[in-house]
Amino acid sequence: MSGLRVIPTWRHGQERLYVCEDGGRNVAWYDREAGRVNLLSESSKEAVLDVLGPFIAGQVTVGPPPVPTPVELARLSLHPDDDLAPNRPGETLVISLDREPAPPRRLRTDPRRRALAAQQRVGEVLDGLEGGGWRVLHSVPLPGGAQLHHLLIGPGGLFALHVLPARKQRIRVADPMVTAGRGEPQPLLRRVRADASRASFALTAEVRGALVLVEAAAVEVVTPPRDVRVLGESEVSGLGRAGGLLKPADVEALHAMARDRGTWVRV
Repeated sequence: MSGLRVIPTWRHGQERLYVCEDGGRNVAWYDREAGRVNLLSESSKEAVLDVLGPFIAGQVTVGPPPVPTPVELARLSLHPDDDLAPNRPGETLVISLDREPAPPRRLRTDPRRRALAAQQRVGEVLDGLEGGGWRVLHSVPLPGGAQLHHLLIGPGGLFALHVLPARKQRIRVADPMVTAGRGEPQPLLRRVRADASRASFALTAEVRGALVLVEAAAVEVVTPPRDVRVLGESEVSGLGRAGGLLKPADVEALHAMARDRGTWVRV
């Protein structure tokens, strides 16, 4: 086979090198990260390896594409509009600020911007856990206009995280009330529990709630919360050290279920 050419592409943040005929038909692709050359026809093996030669580094596996797992098939069949995986931290706030920006001469910072910055900081930490077998979803919409700020799924179980921006404020936690600075006490822990309960119902698995305090000056816990973790932003990464509850296949199956918007419509 002659006339083959290599076309580099990026899909979902990963580079792939596609080998195409002159007419544009794909005959193979090389996945650098997986170290695998996937052939659509065994007869093209020698020609494909010859044209990919300058791009291949180290040992590679050569053969037909692996058979997709049930989880992969479910993901592939998911309509892009129903896939929550691309959601950014604070997705709803980003959209709100784009549609209704704050007045340019406002004396105080728009509280939406403080909330967005806090969710982005926590989201960045959670995204860093994915290398350890964890999966993260941001801004999961719930019926009634509510949302889960972050949903963490991994070897240590499932966590629904609610983020409270608390820059330079003293936080007082007296279950179920949370007081930020000189503000009025709010029954915030009830919401955290309700979010975790709704997530548990949707995913038919135990989801634990966590309240994340971002940039708090001090935290006083008067009454230890029941079934809710209260964490500073520096403690969020510690969730990634938990393990022993879910196998990798279970993590992927729960993530596939959670990323489907339809999973959340009746909770």
